Amino acid sequence: MISSFLYNIGIYIYTFFVHLLFPFSRKPRKMVKGHLIVYELLRQQKEEGAKYIWFHAASLGEFEQGRPLIERIREKYPQYKILLTFFSPSGYEVRRNYRGADIICYLPMDKPRNVHKFLNIIQPSMAFFIKYEFWKNYLDELHKRHIPTYSVSSIFRRDQVFFKWYGGAYRNVLQDFDQLFVQNETSKRFLSKIGVHNVTVVGDTRFDRVVQIMHAAKDLPLVDLFKDKRITMVAGSSWQPDEDLFIPYFNEHPEIKLIIAPHVIDENHLVEIIGKLKRPYVRYSRATDENVKHADCLIIDCFGLLSSIYRYADFAYIGGGFGAGIHNTLEAAVYSIPVLFGPKFQHFIEAKELIEDKGGISIQNYDEFKRSVDSFLVDKCNLSQMGKNAGNYVRRNCGATERIMDAVDSHLED
Repeated sequence: MISSFLYNIGIYIYTFFVHLLFPFSRKPRKMVKGHLIVYELLRQQKEEGAKYIWFHAASLGEFEQGRPLIERIREKYPQYKILLTFFSPSGYEVRRNYRGADIICYLPMDKPRNVHKFLNIIQPSMAFFIKYEFWKNYLDELHKRHIPTYSVSSIFRRDQVFFKWYGGAYRNVLQDFDQLFVQNETSKRFLSKIGVHNVTVVGDTRFDRVVQIMHAAKDLPLVDLFKDKRITMVAGSSWQPDEDLFIPYFNEHPEIKLIIAPHVIDENHLVEIIGKLKRPYVRYSRATDENVKHADCLIIDCFGLLSSIYRYADFAYIGGGFGAGIHNTLEAAVYSIPVLFGPKFQHFIEAKELIEDKGGISIQNYDEFKRSVDSFLVDKCNLSQMGKNAGNYVRRNCGATERIMDAVDSHLED
């Protein structure tokens, strides 16, 4: 009781600060506005008599992780409607028109009154929470209502609150799930130590997603013309510290071409990148069949192309490893190319495993970057073998979606 009280106080305090920031920050402003229309949106869009399966994702990354499961259920059980909720504007604003769901909205704050109102309107037949979503009041109420509820692609580490002496309230929340579909055996062992046994190791649905993306990759004739059968590095989701490594190398090695898809695409950053280049470049938005042939660097100044561009790479550099953490390595590795990234990858199990499988390399500085890329240019067999290792790693870890489907089929067929 005390833990529930403290949790609810925390939710109210968080809500207060979101509203406090409303006039000053775009993200809280979008969130508050989205919350104001949630119930009306649900009432208007909900089909009377329809059965809904509810998927909740914190943000865009978690949505992409759950997407293969959403689409597999929609394909196999078209009699169900899909409700998709987001916590963050960075997920909702990008996927608000996603055609794989029938209703898309923000998740109201986890207050008891909101929870009852939300669930009374939608009355889901089943609920899926992607990865790190553990909202106590929602999960407690779903459990009370005997609505099958699952955690998808969750992963647990020793430093999480569930395993601390003060984490009792959070540990209890885990018992609300009918099943936790975790990524690895380590997660299962940690959960077993705190008495949570409703756990199945299925792997990570992100592997299934990147294979989906690969099969749907766009042909990009301008990129093909640019590459012109020369060794090409794609730098994906790069930040300034990353660019300070690979651009100097590129400037000194005319035998390679470079495609840069920066994480932040604004004019200031693009001008900063251009200022560092000493070889001919062209921006994708200004590329033509003619000028792209004479460029050595192609700067991607628009969104939505990176996952398709990796198909043209001989090796990839994944940004973020000198900041908060690396971006998506699997989007590149699925094309059977080696991936390089900075030192901050410890919370990304796929990066660790790519290194172990000799499909990925973590670099600490320019000298290590140079040594790695030099080896690719000198030894094409090494480049090819590392690429095969990366691709095999991705394919070996596919199948989580079907393993989850096998476990929930009986409930969906009722």
